Amino acid sequence: MARVTRSTLALAALASVAVPGLDPVAVGPADVHGLDFDVAVLQDAEGRRWTVRAPRRPAVAAVVDAEARLLPLLQPLLPVPVPVPAGHCRLPEGGRCVVSAYLPGSPLDAASLRAGSPLAAEVGQVLAALHEVDPDVFEEAGVPVYGADEYRLRRLADVDRAAATGQVPSSLLGRWERALEQVAHWRFVPTPIHGDLAGEHVLEHQGRVSGLLDWGEARVADPADDLAWVAASAPPDALDTVLEAYSMARGNRPDPHLLDRARLAAELALARWLLGGVAADDAQVVDEAARALARLADVVQAGNDSQRGALRAGVERDEFPGLDPDDTRDTDVADRSPDRGLPDRNPDGDRDDRNPDGDRGLGDTDRDRANDVTPG
Repeated sequence: MARVTRSTLALAALASVAVPGLDPVAVGPADVHGLDFDVAVLQDAEGRRWTVRAPRRPAVAAVVDAEARLLPLLQPLLPVPVPVPAGHCRLPEGGRCVVSAYLPGSPLDAASLRAGSPLAAEVGQVLAALHEVDPDVFEEAGVPVYGADEYRLRRLADVDRAAATGQVPSSLLGRWERALEQVAHWRFVPTPIHGDLAGEHVLEHQGRVSGLLDWGEARVADPADDLAWVAASAPPDALDTVLEAYSMARGNRPDPHLLDRARLAAELALARWLLGGVAADDAQVVDEAARALARLADVVQAGNDSQRGALRAGVERDEFPGLDPDDTRDTDVADRSPDRGLPDRNPDGDRDDRNPDGDRGLGDTDRDRANDVTPG
């Protein structure tokens, strides 16, 4: 079925059905750049603001259902808000429209984080809090659960699918395959993750993290995925602050290759962006992703074959504006303790007893931030 697009007025009408008693008096478009959802922000007669979100394609309706199951369970366990559904209504073409309380804030630009700042530390603490959630919570919500080696093989499959498009330079394919074949780097303890973190999914309000949006890719898998956007964009010293706060808030010491995998995940996000464009039959997205991949390949081939720097000139997407090509720090997160100030949170050598050997596929490429409505 072709994609369905709705006006803001149509979304307001759906919201009034989804939440009994909700009387919209003003509605405006959200800051949306995605493929999969129509989103609007509205204000009701009592002055409350709401976000209304409806899938454009039946194929992505399952995302809404997964979020509706997970977010009510997750909200009490996190130090920041998530968009818990307040109501929903079924759509004629399939799936459902969901309404949630508006979360104030603007996209958090990782490149603006500063070393030692409360905001940088809070980013690390929030991610740690998510990764400390009992995996049973995610399993109860029915989200995917992957072991470490299974997840590595799925990433290899993503690379193969991206290669089949003919749009990925061979130098990148070889680079990614080599990284994914280093089995020792993939011995992590799977944790609950957001799975699609980027600047527009992390809200900042008055110098604090004010919310996490878009949970359709949530799963139990590699914690490095949630650090990719920071590893790719934050200044080196600010990244140190994030990682230090993250390590201190985790119950167990981060594995030695967490940051290596995070930087790889930032690059693989471009491949999933490409695959998302192919799946949605969106030629513009495919072209933009292909050009970003070509820029990344140029940087790698120029000799800056470091995951610390390859994205600076190679990627212009908002999520991953780039790494500092002059950043030559040690990438081993765990080995920074004690020399780099990351404490060993497990001095007795105890290990988490969950299986260390453990995506739904494509990353959620919708940019359906809900902000900046002008009533009237």
